[in-house]
Amino acid sequence: MHEAETFLKGICDLHSMEKIALSAFDRGHMGELFVEYREDEALRMEDGAIQAPTFSFKRGFGLRKFKKNVSRYSHSSSLELAAVRKALDVLGAGENDCNVHLIRHDNDLYDRKYFLNSMALEAKIKFLKDMDAYARSRASNIRQVMVSLAGSWQVISVMADDGRKSYDVRPLVRLSVSVVLEEDGRLESGQYSGGGRHDYDFFVDKKEKWVDEALRQASVKMRALPAPAGEMPVVLGNGWTGILLHEAIGHGLEGDAIREKTSSFHQLMGEYIASPEVTVVDDGTLNNRRGSLNIDDEGTPTRRTPLIENGKLVGLMQDRMNASLMNSPVTGNGRRESYEHMPIPRMTNTFMLAGDLSFDEILARVKRGIFAKSFADGQVDVASGKFVFSASEAYLIENGKITDPVKGAMLVGDGPSILKKISAIGSDFALDPGVGTCGKSGQMAPVGVGEPSILIDKITVGGVNL
Repeated sequence: MHEAETFLKGICDLHSMEKIALSAFDRGHMGELFVEYREDEALRMEDGAIQAPTFSFKRGFGLRKFKKNVSRYSHSSSLELAAVRKALDVLGAGENDCNVHLIRHDNDLYDRKYFLNSMALEAKIKFLKDMDAYARSRASNIRQVMVSLAGSWQVISVMADDGRKSYDVRPLVRLSVSVVLEEDGRLESGQYSGGGRHDYDFFVDKKEKWVDEALRQASVKMRALPAPAGEMPVVLGNGWTGILLHEAIGHGLEGDAIREKTSSFHQLMGEYIASPEVTVVDDGTLNNRRGSLNIDDEGTPTRRTPLIENGKLVGLMQDRMNASLMNSPVTGNGRRESYEHMPIPRMTNTFMLAGDLSFDEILARVKRGIFAKSFADGQVDVASGKFVFSASEAYLIENGKITDPVKGAMLVGDGPSILKKISAIGSDFALDPGVGTCGKSGQMAPVGVGEPSILIDKITVGGVNL
């Protein structure tokens, strides 16, 4: 039996560990015992040569107790009962006897089967080689091809302070391709990635799509002009551009940022903070999405949480501790990177809902501006909402039509102001292809974003003064 399968079988029978751990939650304390097993593997090919494959696994537990806003946390890579007793000493708790009530949250948002060995190493290498060969057959001026395939399989068990126990099995895969083209001495790159809570079969009939999109992006950059600078209308494309929403707005609507008054939205609950057309939700219940979870890392089932409804701030994303301090409902947003970390409020899949305008109708409203189809990266200050985002693919809009591609477009603004400058929302809603990884408080977590095409009436674009 595979070690992961052995662990999965044993994770449902940790009664002795749980009985000991429950003694940490006396005298009004809340908390949880979080047990984790995880395997990660990655395979990378660069210019036809396979780099050293990587494989790692980790397992252990984290034991937390908190009362009001004071938390204590202890963790160990050992699952022996002695390690749990040592953790209790750290938390200042003794042992008692209690009953454990088993609850399984089985929403089936993704397949639970172990999949990392479903494709042999030789088959994975051939898969990457086929992508490399296909890319080189599509472009005579290609100078570099990099392809990577990664998979993760995680099992967790969570027992809360009241004895309720739940567990989850989480797959995650990602495929990335990057190319470099050369033309008249000029080098330009293109990159495309995607995945989700699938197994490797998800990519079998998609490898050509990944390569074609990376080549298209590089080809567009070859003919790009310097981006104009100044204040102007900007149309954001659908899908991955939702990362701006995630960074500039989403983090400010996580419960800890509101409670600690580090968010620019902390006194605006019930107020109209956006244009009336804007509705934003966080939804961890979407099938197979990168940010989806059957349960969060505190054992709470995930849900669809309205954040902004028709421009009005109506909800926040909460873990158990912040929800209790703010007298708010728990929303299933308590997440952690691993057993070594305490849970904190985090987004799952955060997106803006669709409007009723076509993309062409949105463009027709712009005499001169920028169409930002996709973003590369960005920086955000949560307290002020100020952001700087770099467009990885952008075009001029002239007289309601997309014309020349441009390079070097930087969008500069702040979340609270931008929300009120959205004047048109498209009917072409899309989620990102499954690439988001969010950092907060030193912890990384997979997330999803999305939005329809939207028109921002005025935003500062950093480029070249023409």
